[in-house]
Amino acid sequence: MILFLLTILLLYGSLHLYIVFQIGAAFTLGPVGTIALVLVLAFMVLAPVLVRITETHGWGRPARLVAHIGYTWMGLAFLFFWFSLAIKSYHGLLVLGGSLFERDLLDLALSPRYALLIPSFTALAATLYGTIEARHIRNETVTIRSPKIPRDLGVIRIAQISDVHLGLMVREKALTRILHIVRTIEPDLLVSTGDLVDGETDDMDGLADLLRSIQPKYGKFAVTGNHDFYAGLPKALEFTTRAGFTVLRGEARQVAGSIQIVGVDDPTGVYFGQSPETNEQTLLSGLPAGHFTLVLKHQPQVAKNALPLFDLQLSGHTHKGQIFPFSLIVRLFIPYSHGLVPLPHHAYMYVSRGSGTWGPPIRFLSPPEVTVIELAHGDRAEATVRP
Repeated sequence: MILFLLTILLLYGSLHLYIVFQIGAAFTLGPVGTIALVLVLAFMVLAPVLVRITETHGWGRPARLVAHIGYTWMGLAFLFFWFSLAIKSYHGLLVLGGSLFERDLLDLALSPRYALLIPSFTALAATLYGTIEARHIRNETVTIRSPKIPRDLGVIRIAQISDVHLGLMVREKALTRILHIVRTIEPDLLVSTGDLVDGETDDMDGLADLLRSIQPKYGKFAVTGNHDFYAGLPKALEFTTRAGFTVLRGEARQVAGSIQIVGVDDPTGVYFGQSPETNEQTLLSGLPAGHFTLVLKHQPQVAKNALPLFDLQLSGHTHKGQIFPFSLIVRLFIPYSHGLVPLPHHAYMYVSRGSGTWGPPIRFLSPPEVTVIELAHGDRAEATVRP
């Protein structure tokens, strides 16, 4: 874990070194200006560490202030890098084109100052847009029909929230927006597919009360995500239970007489030594046959040997990259990064983009969602999605 954090700090520090060089090429700062710039950017690099330290010591207000400054800057810096990289690519194409056509095309290149200012203002505009988009929660509806759902049950409506990341950045206002969507859905069942909390949970009683006010007919179920272990599993479980959820950790519950809900711990728990590795095939094969089986699992990884044993898996974790173009990078490592995924044996998986934000309070071209899953009888297994 320490090696991972050092690697992240090194990469993040390298990004800021790149920014220093870009500013230095565009403007003559002098010794005082250079030192001031380096100090400000050094603070931004260390801001996530300072957030963790102040949060751990219970200094809520300083932690929130540093978090809002540092994480908003993080989003802006990342966006600047990608837009700046586009300018660098443009200049590279001019050099390549000049070489191929034996012409000097560098007169079309941007000056160092414009090469800094254009991506800076574009990144600022994208950050402002992404801040607004993070507050505009979408409602995605997935309808699953199956012969395993009794006709006389009608339509079972499940509201899925995921990756809310309650903590320093996501507080009462954000959670109220999410729960407003949940209430309009009027679900029979509410599920949370991991990362409900993020960081320390000592100052979140009001958030638990908001969640506890939602009381669906068939209850509320949750599974752990990787950030639940980062936050400290005992506190994360205590908060989730206080919020009214039944946390499923390698176990199943039956609702509505014919729907089996199975929850699987995030594999981060195995790494931390805080949960045993779950054999999903063994877990699912021990359940009564013929019932509709719903698996809650934070990361969108499918246990292939368990495929014939479940009908629908709900996951999250990816945020669909949260800030474009990270969505493209996420797909390189996680092919099922968002949306409905047909699986073998007439099963499906739905991967939520997430309801909150992690780190930067920004979602650029990856809006948050609360998902509605409608379960209904059908002569054969089929699924449709509509916004």
